[in-house]
Amino acid sequence: MACAQDASPAGPGGASGPGPPGDRVLFVGNSLTEANDLPLMVEALSAAAGRPLSTESVTYGGVSLEDHWALGTQRSIERGGWRFVVLQQGPSALPDSRVNLREWTRRFDAVIRAAGAVTALYMVWPDSRRDGDFPRVSESYRLAAQDVAGILLPAGDAWQAAWRRQVSIALYGPDGFHPSAAGSYLAALTIACGLTESSPVGLPHRLRLRNGVSIEVAPAAAPALQAAADEALSGT
Repeated sequence: MACAQDASPAGPGGASGPGPPGDRVLFVGNSLTEANDLPLMVEALSAAAGRPLSTESVTYGGVSLEDHWALGTQRSIERGGWRFVVLQQGPSALPDSRVNLREWTRRFDAVIRAAGAVTALYMVWPDSRRDGDFPRVSESYRLAAQDVAGILLPAGDAWQAAWRRQVSIALYGPDGFHPSAAGSYLAALTIACGLTESSPVGLPHRLRLRNGVSIEVAPAAAPALQAAADEALSGT
């Protein structure tokens, strides 16, 4: 099992239910996807950008893409009807983890393509105690996306771009690995705008999610986060 620091599944069987009308997106990941209702944040931001996405997710705590395959997540992809399938595992900075990410991205991509969808890679970030790993995390996800001619969603790069603008922004949560609400908001900006090819600049900093939860980032931080997502996406 990779990324053992992650928590629990996103509901029965690790799957979330269908969203509103729009291009359908399936998230396949672990608690870095589940945290702060990231897929629902993507829905809200894409709707605000005028290009709505409808999300579902299959997430289990502590799993890699190889684990997802063993758990049968490919069957959710085979149901079809997806526009994008977003893959995520742990930081994958170590050489063996990079090999694993690339191998299982290729295996999932074959299923995704057969289902008529496009593969996207949600780049995450290292543990705060290993911040020197950011470049290796970025390279691992870039290589995996290149292997399958997929879409790179560089949230980890966006985190670094945000700190260059405002070093005090707290993107990590209390455990130093999972994201704070601001960290998930920045990741969601990067994902929503990366999939819809829209600009994150000027999107709302206050979101009401489909499940009734409200997410808000500090108004003073929002412009830096949006500019950071825009910078990271411009480099893909």
